Amino acid sequence: MNALDVLRERGFVYQVSDEEGLRQAFEGQVTAYCGYDPTDDSLTVGNLLTIMLLAHLQRLGHRPIALVGGGTGMIGDPSDKLAARPLLSVAQIDANVANFKRQLARYLDFEGGRALLVNNADWLRPLGLIEFLRDIGRHFSINAMLDLEFVRTRLASQAGLTYLEFSYILLQAYDYLELYRRYGCTLQVGGSDQWANILAGADLIRRLEGGRAYALVTPLITTASGRKLSKSEGTAVYLDPRKTSPYEYYQFWINTEDADVERYLALYTFLPMEEVRRLGRLQGAELRHAKEVLAWEATALTHGPAAADRAREASRAVFRGEAGPLDAVPAVPVPRDEIAAGIPLVDLLVRAGLVESKRMARPRIQQGAVTVNQERVTDDRLVVDERFLKDGGILVGMGKRFRRVVAA
Repeated sequence: MNALDVLRERGFVYQVSDEEGLRQAFEGQVTAYCGYDPTDDSLTVGNLLTIMLLAHLQRLGHRPIALVGGGTGMIGDPSDKLAARPLLSVAQIDANVANFKRQLARYLDFEGGRALLVNNADWLRPLGLIEFLRDIGRHFSINAMLDLEFVRTRLASQAGLTYLEFSYILLQAYDYLELYRRYGCTLQVGGSDQWANILAGADLIRRLEGGRAYALVTPLITTASGRKLSKSEGTAVYLDPRKTSPYEYYQFWINTEDADVERYLALYTFLPMEEVRRLGRLQGAELRHAKEVLAWEATALTHGPAAADRAREASRAVFRGEAGPLDAVPAVPVPRDEIAAGIPLVDLLVRAGLVESKRMARPRIQQGAVTVNQERVTDDRLVVDERFLKDGGILVGMGKRFRRVVAA
């Protein structure tokens, strides 16, 4: 099956610049890239769609390039932002790049050049301004750039748009040109908000090199209820276990809405489509099994099979009462003498990070949304002390989120 058909079957394809041309290119080996700006110290689930796309291409015999933006990260892509990103120091950006490299290696095989990890700082940081404006800037029309949706949105906003951000599209196009020249890269992939930027790069390659280059963008992934996939309870879900633990990562996936299970199995695992469709047909109580498969497969890819096993066992211990490693649940250390003296439950919920304030905690307790050691609590005046300790900890939960308060 042609790679384009595989990607479309699994749900990766939203728009392609030249479908027949790309289909023909996929008959041979294609070098494809996606860029990741290191404006944070970890990639998130929001980046995972294009990472999985590159990983599928590699499994189909093509060569992916993961481009980390040590150069463009000094600006930050404004395409889907309502205000300018905070500027990071070069040292911060380089540290973030190092983290990205470790995370991407969980999905892509970089051995023997089968995949490449490239940093655009190699060509952007030494780039001379006059040379860049003369050789690259003259190929871009201000009229066309002003018509871009993100530009019109930002110009109409109070925040406005800086020249620094306005120039981002030129730098991204130049990246595509450099990757074409250095590695023969002829396909750039990205989210649907990147469509104009990618087309600009393909056009630059045509103008300067006379080459054919392609654009492929993925759909915006939201849940069936319209929530952005990369968020959980309003908080970003990171690929770095120091920011989102394997247990929390597993819980993010197992809490997938019923209507999304088959779609996410196709996008975020390597399971064959026959198995994806079989799991997607499950109904009622059996659908829980499909969600467990999704959660385990996704967690094993990001954190390894052993971490996925522990997360699954902990999840079953918390939600089913089975024996399991509760120490996999994120822990909050509290001095033992404080526990002995007694801590109001409303204070404990705040300290555990399950709620922002005591004022917000009280109605949640009264509504029955809070549990202590898996027992529902409705008394907002409850004081938690050492009587609640089990195996050195107290399991506190709100909704589907749990923390283990550990006596320090």
